[in-house]
Amino acid sequence: MIDGVSASCVALPHGPWPRLIDFLTERLPAVSAAQWAQRMSAGRVLDEDGATLAPEAVYAPGQRVYYYRELDAEPVIPFEETIVHQDEHLLVADKPHFLPVTPTGRYVQQTLLVRLKRRTGIETLTPIHRIDRETAGLVVFSVRPQDRDAYQRLFRQQQVEKVYEAIAPLRPERPLPAVHRSRIVEDEQFFRQREVPGEPNSETALELVEARGTLALYRLRPKSGRTHQLRVHMNALGRPIVGDLFYPVVVHGPGHAQDDLSQPLRLLARALAFNDPVSGHPRTFESRRRLDWPAQP
Repeated sequence: MIDGVSASCVALPHGPWPRLIDFLTERLPAVSAAQWAQRMSAGRVLDEDGATLAPEAVYAPGQRVYYYRELDAEPVIPFEETIVHQDEHLLVADKPHFLPVTPTGRYVQQTLLVRLKRRTGIETLTPIHRIDRETAGLVVFSVRPQDRDAYQRLFRQQQVEKVYEAIAPLRPERPLPAVHRSRIVEDEQFFRQREVPGEPNSETALELVEARGTLALYRLRPKSGRTHQLRVHMNALGRPIVGDLFYPVVVHGPGHAQDDLSQPLRLLARALAFNDPVSGHPRTFESRRRLDWPAQP
């Protein structure tokens, strides 16, 4: 691990490449030959024994090569995560809006996972579930590899009680509490989801917590964990979440150059509860964050 980033691995197949850098440039073209040479000179490309591979290294099929992902110009997320719980099995973090959970696209250092690895020195830290970059709140990490599947199974088998909060339009003509079930599939726009007829694969219970003018604070309890489930369900109920750039219409896609940090998605992963499959103890965690009410006319 270097500066919170664990090494990525690539296996070298049989092929015509005379040098390792020729293979890396062809198979991982997002990084130029000049950039690979710079990384190799800086000791960021290693063999199976941890030895540095120089730019002139000969290609050796059947070996494994380790390298560290990095970006030349990465947007800075000026909000800090907090750790609400840490023990030998679990770490629970309270994530701010706009911070991705794991490295993706234009984010590596500015991700929750890398920040926490750098902060704690725990190289084996792994998220056992995900929340959107735009969503704030709780994310649970496994500390030990041998525990990872047991915790991930809790989420796969819907054995985790999840509570979210959202600020969205007040719709007094649509009574609450209610349970919304629907079938969610990937939209033609790859970053969106949509509801279609058919057997439901998602379920959310929602209730009204507080009303202020034309807006309201809602408590959401998703039973399932489909991508964008809460955003899709709230939109289907005529209550699109304030600050949502994808629903009901796309303001801009995920590749937009700059976020408006003053207008976050008003969605918060408030609480999690489950029976710990490793320790056998009941676990309950709660976010310390609060959603900001937007200004109203």
